[in-house]
Amino acid sequence: MGRRLRGAGWPVAALVAAVVLLPAAVPAAAEDARPTVDPTAPSPTAPYAGRPPQGSAPDGRTVGGEDLDTRDVVVADGAPALPAGLAANGWLVADAGTGDVLAARDPHGRYYPASTLKTLTLLTLAPLLDPATVIEGTAEDENIEGSRVGLVQGGRYPVSLLFQALVMQSGNDAANALARAAGGVAVTVAAMNETAEDLGAYDTVAGTPSGLDMAGQSSSPYDLALIFRALVADPRTAAVLTTPTADIPPVEGRSAGYQIQNQNPLAGTPGNLGGKTGFTDAARHTFVTAAERDGRRIVVSVMDTENVPLRAADQAALLLDWGFAVPVGVDAVGTLVTSGELPPLPSTPSAAPRTRQPAAAAPAPGPQEPSDTWVPVALGVGGLAIVAATLVGRRRAVRVVPVLTRAPGSPPGEATPPRSAGGSTSTRP
Repeated sequence: MGRRLRGAGWPVAALVAAVVLLPAAVPAAAEDARPTVDPTAPSPTAPYAGRPPQGSAPDGRTVGGEDLDTRDVVVADGAPALPAGLAANGWLVADAGTGDVLAARDPHGRYYPASTLKTLTLLTLAPLLDPATVIEGTAEDENIEGSRVGLVQGGRYPVSLLFQALVMQSGNDAANALARAAGGVAVTVAAMNETAEDLGAYDTVAGTPSGLDMAGQSSSPYDLALIFRALVADPRTAAVLTTPTADIPPVEGRSAGYQIQNQNPLAGTPGNLGGKTGFTDAARHTFVTAAERDGRRIVVSVMDTENVPLRAADQAALLLDWGFAVPVGVDAVGTLVTSGELPPLPSTPSAAPRTRQPAAAAPAPGPQEPSDTWVPVALGVGGLAIVAATLVGRRRAVRVVPVLTRAPGSPPGEATPPRSAGGSTSTRP
């Protein structure tokens, strides 16, 4: 039984104040556009509508163990003191080999993942796409919103290079091109959600292959650690994570060739096995990484933090060092589940269809795949943030949640909802 460090979560008074004060930060014209969302309520457009409360398996168990049913900090008995400077609202450190969760804060809190969701994109598509297949760039790739690696219309890019661009420089254009190769954005998103379910990552709902903010999209520190653990265990994806440089080919009359570099802030640190950064206005800074030292692997995820006082990657580096200092065999606070260990999510008429199949069997996209393929998890029409005040599960509390909504047919983009008081975007009940 691990020890819980109370007071690390939000005080109730602060939460109440946040609920009272948030409307003042929202323009008056948008007041009527701010519905209240219950993230567990069925929705005709949400994957796995009616799924169990956050952190819970369909049979009612807390995924990974009951000690992880907390928004506070929980630490394994016999572990050293946690490092100073941990400012993230959600984080987790685990032994990737044994699966032992050594410490966490709000492990099952649902947060916007930003580009750390690309780890799920890679894990999903790597088994489905032939790395030698060449994908032609489109105008949609070229003009995609957010971070881009620089694909241009008419360019020809092998899948292997697109995987590298996806992770090394967080290319949203690469994510879009890979999704098209797999049968389209809607097919890819459904496959990503299926992969998350297979892993037991029940806090994760994918709405885009890039991590661009969308209403209903979420992940958790626990789920990011599950996903990254699977990535470093697979030689195909592990190699992508540690590729130092790659060459983007020239496109005659459009673009000269150039080199891209791996933007993992912890590349070159002792035993690092790769890392993925993320940032949007809604998610703030997110990061997931793993390292191996003396035959032991530690995985760390960090969500919803700022660059001050410490960057997400710097907080992760502290947690990696701390994790390696924890003696093997301590009384862990939980475990990273293995694929197939938990019962499947209940199927509903509105749930995304199961799509796991070779890419060659997927339906070919049309010549102009419309942008409304981003709709699978859109929860409504609007332009600003909303507050989710949910009373579900065993632990009842109120948490302020900014969620971006987008009209069907509009293009995806970086979300810019107002920040809640205290900075948290978790929907953990």
